This record gives sequence, structure tokens and C-alpha cells, in this order.
Amino acid sequence: MAVILALLAWLVAIPLAHGVVPWAISTLMPRYGWAEGSPGIWNRLGLIPVAIAAALLIWILVLGIVQTPSRVKLGLTPSFLMMRGPYRFTRNPMYVAELGLWLGWALFFGSPGVLIGCLVFWLIVNLVILPREERGLEAAFGQAYLQYKNRIPGWLGKTKH
Repeated sequence: MAVILALLAWLVAIPLAHGVVPWAISTLMPRYGWAEGSPGIWNRLGLIPVAIAAALLIWILVLGIVQTPSRVKLGLTPSFLMMRGPYRFTRNPMYVAELGLWLGWALFFGSPGVLIGCLVFWLIVNLVILPREERGLEAAFGQAYLQYKNRIPGWLGKTKH
């Protein structure tokens, strides 16, 4: 059941939220840099962060499938702590990837609306989601999570030692 729910999230929810929604927002206003319905050369550079973010999401999915124990308790707090793969560089690789998608789409579509959406998503993650998630992880994994949190940055940057 957990695998089916995970695949639905990865194959339906994530593409809708971070692909279709930015596209839909971009259709509501002018697209800067576009001519005759096509993106300009500078807009096409937005596909670089989109490709990197998509690759990161695929890496996270594969790693999650490989590392997931045979029995998983479903809930908002994970039943095991991932610290390998992209989790060695950031505690939040999924959010990094999702924000990368939004930023890339904002550039590709030349859309201030998508850029605003990216900023709103970043604020929600920082002010609402991450504080709740970190409290849950600290409660679930205790000292192991606190050591990980002290060693690995929340976003990107230099790892702490």
C-alpha cells in the first residue's frame, strides 16, 4: 500500500503541483522573452534548473525505493531517517528540487506570476512546513536526528562539522 501511495504522489501529485500549476499560472499573464508563442534563448536556460531538479527528484525516488524497509508505518513523520544520497548535502532535497522546478519554470515561461508562486512556496516551506517536520523528526528520532541536523544544512550550502 505504501508503494502505491508513493508512486501516486511521485507520478501524479508532484508533476501536477510543480509542472502543471506553474504552466497554468504562466498562461494568465504575458510571457516575457517569448515571441510568436515560443520561448526566447534566455527563457530556454530555465530548462537547466528544471532538468537538474527533475534528476534530483528521480534520485530521491530511486533512493527511497531502495532504502525503504519492507514494513513502513504511513504517517506525516517518516518511520525511518534517510541520510544517504542527496540527504548528505541537504536535509530537504525534495524541497530544493521542487523550488528548482518553480524557479526554472519562472525563467522558461518568463512569468512573474510563477516567480511569485516560487517565493510563496519557499515562504510556506520555511515558515510552516519545515518547523512542523523538524519537530516531528526530533520527536521520532531524537539524538540521531539532532546530530544529523547539526551536520547537514537545511537547504544547500557548506556542511557543518
